[in-house]
Amino acid sequence: MAGRHFESVCIFHILDGLRDGLSHFSQPSRVALIYCTEHGGAPRIYDPQDLLRGHEPKLRDFYLYSARWRGVPIDSPEVVFLDQDHYNRLDMAGVVAYGARTRSVAYQVWFTEEHPDMCSLGPTKRWMEYAVRLFSQNYETEDVTNIDAAGYMLQHCAVHAVRDYLVDERSRLGWLDTQIRVYPFLDAVLGISATREEGAWPRGRMVVVEPNQLDQVRFICRFPDYERPQMADHKHVRKLLQAVERSGRVLVSDGRTVMGIAIGPMPGAYLAAQFSGMHGFLWLKDEMVCSFSDGSFNSSNRRANLVQVEEQLLETDMSLEDQHSLMQIATMLVNRVRDLRHGCALVLDLHREPLNMAGQHFETPLNLTDSGQLKLACSLAKVDGALHIGRDLKLHGFGCLMDGRSVPGENRARGARFNSALRFTAEHEDILVVVVSSDRPVSLIRNGVELTAQCRFEHIRGCPTPPLLAEWIMG
Repeated sequence: MAGRHFESVCIFHILDGLRDGLSHFSQPSRVALIYCTEHGGAPRIYDPQDLLRGHEPKLRDFYLYSARWRGVPIDSPEVVFLDQDHYNRLDMAGVVAYGARTRSVAYQVWFTEEHPDMCSLGPTKRWMEYAVRLFSQNYETEDVTNIDAAGYMLQHCAVHAVRDYLVDERSRLGWLDTQIRVYPFLDAVLGISATREEGAWPRGRMVVVEPNQLDQVRFICRFPDYERPQMADHKHVRKLLQAVERSGRVLVSDGRTVMGIAIGPMPGAYLAAQFSGMHGFLWLKDEMVCSFSDGSFNSSNRRANLVQVEEQLLETDMSLEDQHSLMQIATMLVNRVRDLRHGCALVLDLHREPLNMAGQHFETPLNLTDSGQLKLACSLAKVDGALHIGRDLKLHGFGCLMDGRSVPGENRARGARFNSALRFTAEHEDILVVVVSSDRPVSLIRNGVELTAQCRFEHIRGCPTPPLLAEWIMG
């Protein structure tokens, strides 16, 4: 198999594998490719799910009205990755781009979505780097038997992408001569996170410090050489975490064993894992790299994205100060509920006079701008029913019932809280309902419509020949 047909098959399998892998590491993700196999040739595009639709003017100016993107021909077998200035000139909001020039493929840039809750773009870019290399290698060899394996490999690269990003960043910070083995550390993090102790999920912080910098660590206690737990002994390390949970203390490791318990700042480009029950976060010094749960890494920072709530509040006649305060209150309540993994509903009542909702009320509504009363509201969210919050930034009731007549768009898979919110908002204007499910999804509902509903992307089918970019732009 050769020529344009092999090119199409090669791109299809690599792109689909990359899309599937990134969709599991992040939210559902689309992927696109702009490439040119020969220096001086016309650029082509493969965008089966319309990721780049809406960016046509910028793509036209960058690729068709200018030749700066072409660079110089590559004659050596090395991969020459594009510099940051290249992506800055593309300047496509909400899109992550990564590409290179090689001898076999003169130019290629892969694109995917930049989700608003991503901890870091680093692992995603390392993932896209694998796609760059696989496309160049397979296109040069034209061996069809390798293509399926290339696509499959890209579906399962989370640990490798996180590891490579950590190694690259530590090298950039000057830690080329390192004694820390990153793979065993990542394996220990996932193993410990899945290990319960007397029914409890792990909590606490564990850091890995370069062995030659351990003398700069403020140890409270150190373990003798022959009694240091091995990082690979997940059960033993999990037990030790109980000594540092809910405190300023941390377990300190050299990457192979647990050296002891310490407090205070850590030296160098240390690695850290923060265990927070059923999930946790991976850090490189002060940078959050990714989260982890259920035995796998994820790009999410696990914070609720309430941008739609902010957009809805901007359309009201509330003062900017009150809008900001109400947004902060909603964010605090939602994130607290998500952390405790129980569901709730927030009724944001934008009427000048709050509705009279059935539920438990107060003699004097709680002032949610007061931190103590806001914490009380977080606890009241555990009670069945909704929290009724007025535009006056006060909690007027809890355990409130949202009733109404059946409306189109109800989804029995989403439960009573979600469907009740659809019915209630369909019958009451100027009401926003934020529904937090116990399994973490957050929905915003107004006028009987879910504003946060995600589009279902069509599956990629077949291996069509990627069109010329100029033809694609012309529609």
